[in-house]
Amino acid sequence: MTDIAESASRPSRALKRPAILGGLALLLALAALLSLATGAMPLAVGDVLRALFGLEVDAQSAAVITMIRLPRMLLAIIVGAALAGAGAALQGLFRNPLADPSLIGVSSGAALGAVTVIVLGGAVVAILPFAASPLLLPFAAFLGGLGATFVMQRLAQSGGQAATATLLLAGIAINAMAGAATGVLVYVSNDTQLRDFTFWSMGSLAAGGWPGFTIAALPIAAALAAIVVSARALDAMLLGEREALHLGVPVQRLKNVVMVASALAVGSAVAVSGIIGFVGIVVPHLVRMIAGPDHRIVLPGSILAGAALLLVADMVARVVVAPAELPIGLVTSALGSPFFLWLLVRRRRFG
Repeated sequence: MTDIAESASRPSRALKRPAILGGLALLLALAALLSLATGAMPLAVGDVLRALFGLEVDAQSAAVITMIRLPRMLLAIIVGAALAGAGAALQGLFRNPLADPSLIGVSSGAALGAVTVIVLGGAVVAILPFAASPLLLPFAAFLGGLGATFVMQRLAQSGGQAATATLLLAGIAINAMAGAATGVLVYVSNDTQLRDFTFWSMGSLAAGGWPGFTIAALPIAAALAAIVVSARALDAMLLGEREALHLGVPVQRLKNVVMVASALAVGSAVAVSGIIGFVGIVVPHLVRMIAGPDHRIVLPGSILAGAALLLVADMVARVVVAPAELPIGLVTSALGSPFFLWLLVRRRRFG
């Protein structure tokens, strides 16, 4: 009888993964199409499709789509995918559903790199070639995020090993130190520099364009590929580190891969978009509520859902105060914080 039940359940489990991922992919495609049509200058979906397929459309609409909205749409996809994919991987690694990329110090390290360039980078920009100077801020933010992760790992390691709790504590320490250094630089900045950093820290996709997408696409794609490949090992980690080790999972190597890949993905995303909160913690929970704990669904599902969510948030940011636009970090915080509070209340009520 048990064998019959198990054999009957196999098809449903086999169909569950493609059904969920297919639905999320369809949602992402719809959000991408609406993103190209939405903005201060509304466009018909038909005009968007004609422009994408190289058919005849008026010159103004074609320019808006190909030069402004298409790179912004692609940037939103890779940034949302990076934040949500890294969040899902870190929650699985730490076995903590409230973990997110900020725990490993990437965001605070990137903020420190960005404010360093904004406050102290004038002399460096003056000696750089004109073509390289716009890349200085994202490059510094990227190095700051990776540097913070590297320091955290070095602090947490002992005898070549790093306990999960020690990694979390080291991440908290790095966040505090980077936050203090950022505060000092903000304190000595002038009004213009303070305004620049404030807007950068709120997050925006407006300034990225094709250069931002080009810079971030390859490292984010490589990092997400490494994360998705780790799905089975992360499933084993749900049982505990000792049990995963007995099952043949190289626990320490898994930690290194997930940490470095998450830092690479989030550092690249933050470098071109600023700090965008709540995507890395909210999206994996939404996917788990639909799909369960299987990381073979949760990881790619979070990547797809994170991209779709950020596209929706970007559309809201563009139209709610048009022709101006809100920083996208404010939109994601407004959308994510109520869900986060509901999650805390639910966990407290149901244990």
